[in-house]
Amino acid sequence: MSFMNSAMLLADTATRFTNVSMSWIDWLIVLIPVSFVYYMGIRSRRYVRSVADFLSAGRVCGRYVINVGDIANALSIIGLVSMLEVNYKSGFAITFWSSMIIPLSVFLSLTGFCSYRFRETKAMSLGQFLEMRYSRKFRIFAATLRTLSEVIANSIMPAIAARFFIFFLDWPRYIDIFGFKVSTFMLIMAVCLFIAISIICFGGTLALIITDSIQGMLIYPLMAVFVIYVLINFDWTTEIVPVMQDRVKGQSFLNPFDINELRDFNLFSLLLIPIFNSIIHRASWIGAGYSTAAKTPHESKMGGLLGSWRNALNTMMYVLFAIMLITLFNHKNFAGDANIARKELATKINTEPMLNISDDMRSRLDKVIARQQPIVHEIGKDAPLSSDNNLDTKFLEPVKQELLKGETGKAYVDEEARKAEGNANFQQYRTYFHQLKFAIAMKEMLPVGMMGLFFLMLVMAMISTDDTRIYSASLTFTQDVIVPLCKKPLTMKQHVLALRISSIAVGVIFFFASIFMAQLNYINLFVTIICSMWLGGCGPVMLFGLYSRVGTTIAAWTSLLTGMFLSLVAIGIDRNWADHIYPFLERRGWTEGVGIVLEKISDPLPWIEWKMNAQRCPINGYEFSFFITLLTLFLYIIVSYATCKEPFNLDRMLHRGKYNLDGENKDTEKLTFKNALRKLIGITPEYTKGDKAIAWGFFIYSFVYQFGIIFLLVLIWNCIPGCAWPIEWWSKYFFIVQLVVPGILAAATTLWFGYGGIKDLIQLFRDLETRTVNHLDNGTVDGHVSLADKAELEAVEKNEQ
Repeated sequence: MSFMNSAMLLADTATRFTNVSMSWIDWLIVLIPVSFVYYMGIRSRRYVRSVADFLSAGRVCGRYVINVGDIANALSIIGLVSMLEVNYKSGFAITFWSSMIIPLSVFLSLTGFCSYRFRETKAMSLGQFLEMRYSRKFRIFAATLRTLSEVIANSIMPAIAARFFIFFLDWPRYIDIFGFKVSTFMLIMAVCLFIAISIICFGGTLALIITDSIQGMLIYPLMAVFVIYVLINFDWTTEIVPVMQDRVKGQSFLNPFDINELRDFNLFSLLLIPIFNSIIHRASWIGAGYSTAAKTPHESKMGGLLGSWRNALNTMMYVLFAIMLITLFNHKNFAGDANIARKELATKINTEPMLNISDDMRSRLDKVIARQQPIVHEIGKDAPLSSDNNLDTKFLEPVKQELLKGETGKAYVDEEARKAEGNANFQQYRTYFHQLKFAIAMKEMLPVGMMGLFFLMLVMAMISTDDTRIYSASLTFTQDVIVPLCKKPLTMKQHVLALRISSIAVGVIFFFASIFMAQLNYINLFVTIICSMWLGGCGPVMLFGLYSRVGTTIAAWTSLLTGMFLSLVAIGIDRNWADHIYPFLERRGWTEGVGIVLEKISDPLPWIEWKMNAQRCPINGYEFSFFITLLTLFLYIIVSYATCKEPFNLDRMLHRGKYNLDGENKDTEKLTFKNALRKLIGITPEYTKGDKAIAWGFFIYSFVYQFGIIFLLVLIWNCIPGCAWPIEWWSKYFFIVQLVVPGILAAATTLWFGYGGIKDLIQLFRDLETRTVNHLDNGTVDGHVSLADKAELEAVEKNEQ
């Protein structure tokens, strides 16, 4: 296409960019709700009368408070950015195959797999359960490992949020405060972390549940507002669908039978890994805050079930935001806007302090960016786009070439060293480019009022995520490392003070780690690799600890240590690939040979393709984590059967049978042909008529509609020779399945969960006033049982004798 034709096309294009800044109206929209949430956090202090109140909200929370509070946790800036990375690379098509896991998800949700049993143990933390099931030494080591893994993985959250806010609000890198030059990046992180930590210190889990439930009731309708906004501003038929159709063979964004060439975010990472993790890691992050706060195991189970209803809107919003970005940055109607956004984004990235380049290189990159012209892509005339050849790669190619030239005047050892430095810098540059694209787009698009609502949603999501992640790490470390090591029992004040100090310490670590950590990969891949230090070996430990009488302490040590060691090796390879490992292989002429070996190993494996790459390790984080966990699962089973001398007393740990101290109506009904379906979907004697309606409704919607009709029926239809759907049919299919039906469901659940959340929150305050305090209920374990239950359990066993 000639330059003149491009210019004429751009002149006829109506811009969607408003280019407005936050007004006083927007700031009021943000400040008033956030101030109210903070006030409710302060108010929670009056209800903290015991360690159990601080750790588990007194165990008086209803299902709707748990569910609505988890809405805020489910939406986070890091989650939003990471899911946009996934969906921007894969589109709609991959979501079709995710329906394959629906039967498993339905079963796990309806039966309360792992979460029900964990609540039965009455453990206040993961470590307390581990000591009850294995040993005190294992509790301390496992808790330390989990805390370390969790802190490192989550320490990028404040940095990602702060960068997002700087780009979205168009704030400068530095501001003057009383004559001092202060980093805006550090200031935003400090303020956000202060709010999160102070809420934790006010009331621990109780404060988090109260504030998160209020934020959840505000965030849920806001999500619906932005889904509607996107659909109004981008035409499905003439703008979204044409862009989604314009993909090379094997990388379709609409046809799920044409995605075999997708890399990183393919069926392996988005289907096989979730199936595997949903079982093996169901309890791996359990044991902090919400998982111990429910009134009964049944309420915990119902809260999780309601959460499955809620996920429809979350998924729809993530996918729709990604589709909006794909359309904005690739459709010819927005070529001018896309060029403005890309150039503004790239220019801002050049000022990023974490980008390890000189001022001279930044100046050279600015000149390269300034010369960039709008890229107009004519769908149907120009070659279809792909992962390796798209409008973003065309924009970034001159940047890459400039970085590969190296620093002016710098003496390099050889050509490989110069290229290695350029590749490493470009990898980081490209990461920032993709992660912050959404911030620039929303800044330019949203009008007054909508800017404030979007910022409010992000601020509340960030606060709820920061405080939950900080508290999870600090609770685990305090309860499962500090408390077990104390020679004397802590008083209630000492115990709570230790939790507060630990939370502050974790917050400080988050702050400094965010300043110094350079996150070089996709967020999901980065988090997967770092978390594999814990997840690599903990899955079998938790799963079989809850469900098997055979699992032994020796097997638990074997699994956890093996997973930790192999994960550290994987982290070292991933972090040093571009800088050291690939240059090392290249200097010795081994890149081709190693590449051939990797390709030969990966060839028989479906959806896995290990090709030599100078910038990124051929084996990604999902693959490292998956194979490490498979190995530790095998080792746990083998070692358990080899070392088990006596079956473990699960009934005592789960308070079942003669150990049922609370008289809860637990399921003792035997499986028969008549009750098989009812038991399969988790309905027990504890269920009321309303509970049964919720369970059956979820079963019909998820299993019958989502799996049976929109997946299985469509799959069979397209597998019949000559009956494969054309691409136009798939566009209509995804419009109905991904937008219309979830939109209707979201509208209904907004009212349902809003009413239930308010009702449960009021009841929570009433129950806190009247609950009986047991000061022994503080997470201490003696002889594989909780100290709070020890006397009663011993009495039961004595009477049996």
